[in-house]
Amino acid sequence: MEPLNRVLPAALAVLLREAPLSPGKVQFAWKAAVGPAVARVTDARLLENGVLEVTVVDPAWRREVRRLAPLIRERLMPLLGTDTVTGVTIVGAGPTTRRPRAAPPPSAPRRQP
Repeated sequence: MEPLNRVLPAALAVLLREAPLSPGKVQFAWKAAVGPAVARVTDARLLENGVLEVTVVDPAWRREVRRLAPLIRERLMPLLGTDTVTGVTIVGAGPTTRRPRAAPPPSAPRRQP
């Protein structure tokens, strides 16, 4: 007998793939692919050309979604169809800029025994 956590994703993929493409289907697939933490701070919509436009709330999440984009696309394929998402673009939260790291605090003087 297969564990439920292995059977459910496959069954969900079959059901979703056969449903007509709609904004609701894309949102549901997005949440299933990225999980609740990322879904809370992002929004995704599929453009007519197949590009998934992901809106993020801040630069840190922009970097994270950019880093995870290949994995997210791979997770979306069984849910939306292999050729549905042709690319991922990230919008919102301005350009990512690296902030200089703060200098570490000075170490406390050592006690002599």
